[in-house]
Formats: sequence, C-alpha cells, structure tokens
Amino acid sequence: MIEVKGLVKTYGQKRAVDGVSFTVRRGDILGFLGPNGAGKSTTMKMLTGFLRPDAGRATVDGIDVTEDPVAVKSKLGYLPESAPAYPEMTVAEFLGFIAEIRGFRAKEAALAAVDRAIGLTHLTPVRSQSIETLSKGFKQRVGFAQALLHDPAALVLDEPTDGLDPNQKNEVRSLIKSMAAQKAVILSTHILEEVDAICNRVIIISQGRVVADETPDSLRARKPGARLDEIFRELTRGDI
Repeated sequence: MIEVKGLVKTYGQKRAVDGVSFTVRRGDILGFLGPNGAGKSTTMKMLTGFLRPDAGRATVDGIDVTEDPVAVKSKLGYLPESAPAYPEMTVAEFLGFIAEIRGFRAKEAALAAVDRAIGLTHLTPVRSQSIETLSKGFKQRVGFAQALLHDPAALVLDEPTDGLDPNQKNEVRSLIKSMAAQKAVILSTHILEEVDAICNRVIIISQGRVVADETPDSLRARKPGARLDEIFRELTRGDI
C-alpha cells in the first residue's frame, strides 16, 4: 500500500532525512519512532505530498507522490501534529467543509460522511460547538475525524493521542486497531506504550536514517529484560 525508497530532504547544511526506505502493507500498524528532530515529521510530510523530496521516491497504492500528489491525497487520511483546524467553525461545519474538499458533492453523501466520522470519534456532544471552545482532547478528535472522513485506504497519523486523557487514548487506539485490517496505518508517536498497545511493526529513525525496522517482540529480543525505552535510547544515542 505504501512504499518509500531512499527519501532525502535537506534544509541548508542539515540533511533532515537521509535515504529512508520502508514499506507498509494493508493490515500493518507501523509505529514510527524517533527523537525530536530525527526526521519523522519531514518524512511524513514528503509521503503525504506536503513536501517535495530532494531525492528518492514514495508511492501510495502504486501512485507516485511527486507525479500525482492530488491522487495520493485521495488515498490518504492525514492527521498532522497538533490537529490544525479553523477555530471559528463548529465541528459539523468544519467536517462539512472537509467533505466538500474531499469531493462529496451530493448533500446527503456529505452529511453521511460527516455523521460517520463524528460517530467514530465520539464527537456527537460537541458537533455544534465552535472548535476554538473545545478542550485539547476534543480538538485532537476533530483532527482525527477529518482524517477518517473519506474512508481512506491508508492513514498517516502524527501523534494521534497527543493531549488525550487515558480513557480517550484507549478509545483512539481501539479505533485504529479496528480499522487496521482494511487499511495501512503509519503512527508517529513518542509514547512507547502506544507501540506495545497497537503496533505490529516498529521503525526507529535517528539523525534522518532508519536504525530499526522490525516487530516489537524482535526489538525487545535485542536486549532481553530491557525496557523498550532503554532499547530506544541505545539505538538513538547521539541524536539531538
């Protein structure tokens, strides 16, 4: 579903992403880990067509991100970090706006897509409330709802449980797991317990390069008895 080969991105003298390669199949929930500044968000922005790579290639469902970024966006649901939205809109208005952007021209189809996304993310109590008045947790759910709205084949989620309380985190994780059989999911997170909870594969990136691509169990087998955070620190030692 998703294939990345040799992606490179340089800012001035700093190579933020340095030859990153990986694949994500339908049914995978891939945990994408790394310290701040390691290149995670830059990789995700190139994959979703928001940044053009300096070198390398990324495809989603066989479509090249550089050659046809609009077609790729139709296949993807993307939740950027901090879940940006128009604060003056109500939840329903914002999701209706997203539905129109996503190509839902018929009113009934757009309303059905909005209702489905609101139901999946438990936003019904605040659907008529302006986004600027919502708690951080509800704002995060609005961002997740817009990513799900068009029922995409692949999801790219940047810190999807950021700002949520423990119960809300469990709800979001359960939702991701329930959809994973039909989708390819990339989940960027700094919460190692999240990897344990829902991911069947882990990629760790350090200084713009992939330093691990394996299952959580095989990652633990590198150092029996060690915690995941200890293994993570060892693999990313020297990163900023």
